[in-house]
Amino acid sequence: MLTKEKVQNFLKEIEVDDLVNNLQIVGNDVYIDMMAHSPAMHEKKKLEAAMKQAFTSEFGEDIHLKLKIASPEPSEIQQSQIKGKQIPGIQNIIAIASGKGGVGKSTVSANMAVTLAKMGFKVGLLDADIYGPSVPTMFDTEGEKPISVEVDGKSMMKPIENYGVKMLSIGYFSGANQAVVWRGPMASKALNQMIRDAAWGELDFLLIDLPPGTGDIHLSIIQEVPVTGAVIVSTPQHVALADVRKGIAMFQMESINIPVLGLIENMAYFTPEELPDNKYYIFGNQGAQYLAEDLGIPVLGEIPLIQSIREAGDVGRPAALQENSKISEIYTEMARKMVESLVERNKNLPPTEAVKISTMAGCSPKAK
Repeated sequence: MLTKEKVQNFLKEIEVDDLVNNLQIVGNDVYIDMMAHSPAMHEKKKLEAAMKQAFTSEFGEDIHLKLKIASPEPSEIQQSQIKGKQIPGIQNIIAIASGKGGVGKSTVSANMAVTLAKMGFKVGLLDADIYGPSVPTMFDTEGEKPISVEVDGKSMMKPIENYGVKMLSIGYFSGANQAVVWRGPMASKALNQMIRDAAWGELDFLLIDLPPGTGDIHLSIIQEVPVTGAVIVSTPQHVALADVRKGIAMFQMESINIPVLGLIENMAYFTPEELPDNKYYIFGNQGAQYLAEDLGIPVLGEIPLIQSIREAGDVGRPAALQENSKISEIYTEMARKMVESLVERNKNLPPTEAVKISTMAGCSPKAK
């Protein structure tokens, strides 16, 4: 028979007894109230997953753990984190990142942007990949130039708009065949101007398509704007996931502490058009899922290798615009999961950090 003393001894053994505020046992149900290590959502998720796994391993499947995890008040370090000033009119800023190049992050950013717009959100997309801007090509807006407009007596850039998405990219300011050879500070200054000196208007989401890696551009963005959360894109193979782990670690640094809303596995498998029920895992099977479980972050979805995704990007019409198609359904489900993760993030973080979303488009916090 399970006793309170047995559970208390086990909590000491796994070194979490100092986090527990209340412990009650009713039959096979163990009720525990505890405090997370930090206000960050990923810390709560990691603690919850670890506790459930530990209890099942120690006491078996018949014992049901009922956890209530509270968030502590932000520490002095967290209060002095790198945070930029709020941009008037923009509700949520989502960084779309990867630790490695070539994983299809810009394609994911473009398709997520048009999907959110289709769902009824007001969406902006900032192409922060200074050295390889691809948004003008993917949105069929090459050669267009942002015009200057006056807002409250100040001259501002008006973003280019297509498919219901407002966009800015260094590609609109440099020629198609012109190499951008800038040092870090110049690139950072250009990005800050596109963020701060643009007439974005009212946006539910501003997606920022970050360059690969963890460098000057990433820190500049984090310092310049209050990023609400990050979405990480990877492919399944180990060499990509090793770099993605570093990218996630950057967002989870104590001085940055940006919640990772989820992981997207791109090029997850290949399904031939003539064999729609077959899946060929060319780059490996479920690598991103294993990484997400290990780090305690959700998987937002798997994107298969489909030729039309590449073709659509090349001709400037994102594949997610194809109504009633498989890829459109996949992106809609991923966008819904991202918003649900964001709702949960805003619910669990202290009020000073939470950002209200104006419309949920049918999304709600994930069921426990």
